[in-house]
Amino acid sequence: MIRAVFFDLYGTLAGFSPTRFEIQSRAAADFGLTLTPEGVLKGYARADAYMAKQNTIKPLRSMTNGERADFFGEYERLVLLGSGVDVTNEKAGEVWRRVRQEEYGLVPFADVLPTLSELRTQGMTLGLISNMGRKGAELMRELGLDGHLDFAVTSLEAGAEKPDPRIFHAALDRAGIPPEQAVHVGDQLSSDIDGARGVGIHPVLIDRDGNHPDFADCPRIESLSELTEVIS
Repeated sequence: MIRAVFFDLYGTLAGFSPTRFEIQSRAAADFGLTLTPEGVLKGYARADAYMAKQNTIKPLRSMTNGERADFFGEYERLVLLGSGVDVTNEKAGEVWRRVRQEEYGLVPFADVLPTLSELRTQGMTLGLISNMGRKGAELMRELGLDGHLDFAVTSLEAGAEKPDPRIFHAALDRAGIPPEQAVHVGDQLSSDIDGARGVGIHPVLIDRDGNHPDFADCPRIESLSELTEVIS
């Protein structure tokens, strides 16, 4: 019996506004680089997988400023490469610094609040598990989710990033349930799917961008509106 549902944040509950393509294309244009919407999606898929892998080796919060700069140079290089734009890590780092000058924020996807409301009517405990170096209560409040989620656990508070078991156990402790009674929904195969499964939580892949059309190792959905049917 499922009694709690946990969610990843970026790519699962919220996305960028303006869109990632708008942000990236404006920054890239300053360097004479042209990107495509499909390429940016493909590039972010590679870059976010790279970030997930890095968090299993040495989390960003524990890096020196120089290491972090090198990391984001490579992250941006992968984003650009999705559009067939191949630049050096140094040049990509310059583009990344330009990206950081853009004004953007995270906003919940349109299917989030209706789904959370439906899960609440079923008596589910709802939580957020995020690798962001912020306090969970602040994230929920800024996104307008504090009245819709019961709690949030972040890497700052847990002292560990997904897929580290500690951050998932922190969420289970907050929910007060054993792992077999929880579901975790996320968009990253390593940090979300493998991480949840590693502690005995039932994983669900949300694939909003269609990056993993043939994935079958756990339930796969393309919208949160599909979630209630999957876990019922």
